[in-house]
Amino acid sequence: MAAHAWSLICSANTAAACPVGENMKDRATIICSREGQVLLVARVRSRWSLPGGTIKRSESPLDAAQREQEEETSLVGIELTYLFQFGGLSKRHRVFRAEIPRDASPEARNEISRCRWFTPGKISTLVASIPTRQIVNLFCAHENRAEALPAVIEEPDGSVNRTAQLYADVADTASRQA
Repeated sequence: MAAHAWSLICSANTAAACPVGENMKDRATIICSREGQVLLVARVRSRWSLPGGTIKRSESPLDAAQREQEEETSLVGIELTYLFQFGGLSKRHRVFRAEIPRDASPEARNEISRCRWFTPGKISTLVASIPTRQIVNLFCAHENRAEALPAVIEEPDGSVNRTAQLYADVADTASRQA
């Protein structure tokens, strides 16, 4: 029930929260979680991010998420659940959740050189993409996790991004209504 309510509330806010335009690229993004930790991946000399990638014209967001999860982490046959849509500056993230069993061992593949589990609180201290931080924050708020990241994020240029606060408020409302 909670996941369903969450999807409905996020869908109601997608027009304001997720800008639509010709230049927006659709991306499947996967939150792989296990025992309160989130799996992040990174390319050589690159920042940490959530697994995922571009949705090809011939595939659905779910198919893209399954393909990217296998390509980047070697994880196959893990059930994915659609959570929400998140709008970045140039990408529209279709966010899925994968609950990874204890006996599954993610391994970096293809362009990915590192694959590692982090607590949500630790992610705020990493060199990670801004959408990764915001999506994990939103996920944590929805899951009522105690270690949610700060809702207001300072951009590299020093400006404050309050979009994360909007998402945290929506998630908090959804959690209380569920």
